[in-house]
Amino acid sequence: MKITTLSIPDVKFIEPKVFSDERGFFFESFNQSVFEKKIGFSIVFVQDNYSKSKQRVLRGLHYQLPPKAQAKLVSVIQGEIFDVVVDIRKNSSTFGYWVGEILTNTNKKQLWIPEGFAHGFLVLSNSAEILYKTTNYYSPEYERFINWNDSDLNIDWKLDGLNPILSNKDKQGVAFKDADYF
Repeated sequence: MKITTLSIPDVKFIEPKVFSDERGFFFESFNQSVFEKKIGFSIVFVQDNYSKSKQRVLRGLHYQLPPKAQAKLVSVIQGEIFDVVVDIRKNSSTFGYWVGEILTNTNKKQLWIPEGFAHGFLVLSNSAEILYKTTNYYSPEYERFINWNDSDLNIDWKLDGLNPILSNKDKQGVAFKDADYF
């Protein structure tokens, strides 16, 4: 497993070692002890979430506040997404910064998103199936949303002039400057 630190140091891009031959492939998608050694602290996942979305669906930017904050490990089972993470930790040197990475079923890469970050993704392929592990249970009373197109964040969503498909909930996001932070 290779872990790359991104421009926001606590967010990690994970590349598993894939064994391929004419039969197909095999890789270890998660190993607790290796993962903890690589990130430098203990972690416990309590929930797996699986979603399927069609092209141009944009989900985000979502997060949960403490004491129900969630860290996430995101993988793509089928398709391709542009995965975006925004630092919402007000005392962080990267507060308000965002990073984005392409995750696909062919590159098998994962994104580690610690607590204190808003998360969203855009489906680039015809459809995509996403699996993500979380360190806390879904808790609607602690859930918050930031506008996906907030002008202060200025995220390049790779929409090429097209409008995303949003849920009613995602249409209710707040401006970054008005969000509840960590």
